[in-house]
Amino acid sequence: MRIVLVGPPGAGKGTQAARLSERLDVPHISTGDIFRENMKNETELGKEAQRYVDAGDLVPDEVTVRMVKDRLAQPDAAQGFLLDGFPRNTAQAEELASVLADLDQQLDAVLVFEVDDEELVKRLMARGRSDDTEETIRHRQEVYRSETEPLIAHYQDVAVRVDAIGSVDEITDRAMDALADEPDD
Repeated sequence: MRIVLVGPPGAGKGTQAARLSERLDVPHISTGDIFRENMKNETELGKEAQRYVDAGDLVPDEVTVRMVKDRLAQPDAAQGFLLDGFPRNTAQAEELASVLADLDQQLDAVLVFEVDDEELVKRLMARGRSDDTEETIRHRQEVYRSETEPLIAHYQDVAVRVDAIGSVDEITDRAMDALADEPDD
């Protein structure tokens, strides 16, 4: 299965990606991990990304897309993957569609992890990170709503909503059930 995970910060995407990856026997591909790996190994793309990071700028979509394309072309992703952290907006979704078309692949599902705002604030405040102030968390929620939430409409044909409130096991089971209920093309 080829799956994209979408949800606001604090929805548990990373936790669920690791669990679903194991259950589905496909790699969990996190853009953060791809960045770190490329920069650590000083690949050409990693060096390019490092210049932006060192300057305090966001890595441009074109560099991110090239890194994702390289990662999706690796043998372990040939039979499926879970993408976490990409795409973050509809422009990146269009780029992903192009990358997958080049690989003669398409997405099977977009899992949308849903959690209400107050629960998200509670979860993120409990992490105790210095950048997790209520003001910062609420700003991230607004950025998610304006930038990333439109992906749900973009992917309406393959979007599957998952209630992401409950125990980690319950949420994993809901996600697996939602994927099992998806009709095959």
